[in-house]
Amino acid sequence: MNATAHDPRRRLLLAAGGGLWLAAVLPGPAHAGEAVEIGMSGTPSGSDVWFRPRGLLVRPGQAVRWVNRDTGNVHTSTAYHPANGKPLRMTEGAKSWNSDYLLPGQSFTVVFDRPGVYDYFCLPHEHAGMVGRIVVGEADAAPPYAGTDAQLPPAALAGFPAVAAILKQGRVD
Repeated sequence: MNATAHDPRRRLLLAAGGGLWLAAVLPGPAHAGEAVEIGMSGTPSGSDVWFRPRGLLVRPGQAVRWVNRDTGNVHTSTAYHPANGKPLRMTEGAKSWNSDYLLPGQSFTVVFDRPGVYDYFCLPHEHAGMVGRIVVGEADAAPPYAGTDAQLPPAALAGFPAVAAILKQGRVD
């Protein structure tokens, strides 16, 4: 039997093959397992340091990778958690993290499994306001950090983007 393009089985196979080819060559949305990057950097003089983005919305199960892009400084990504000598400013029961010092070009990755709000800082630059916030999935616009603000440096408190802005925009630089 001679199969032609008019044969329904052949059309189905051609369509499926074309769909697979398109899926392989076209970029798609990030999947839960793909890491989203947060850059760590500063001015050449070191007078200003930052995480970019400062605020980020991710899906549960998604990884976040911090990369030190600063050629003149070491940085850390450290959770606000009692295990790190800080007040708890993340989802209760979630695992704490501390990257240790990252030299220029080094990176550190965490997978966020629990929905909620996670605040973090750079150990040597917290007093300079180098802090960030990650929102995983759905979260309340006002995180439950009652009584912890007085324990943080003023520059750190001023550096956190609003949860509502992260939920609306997906990222806040």
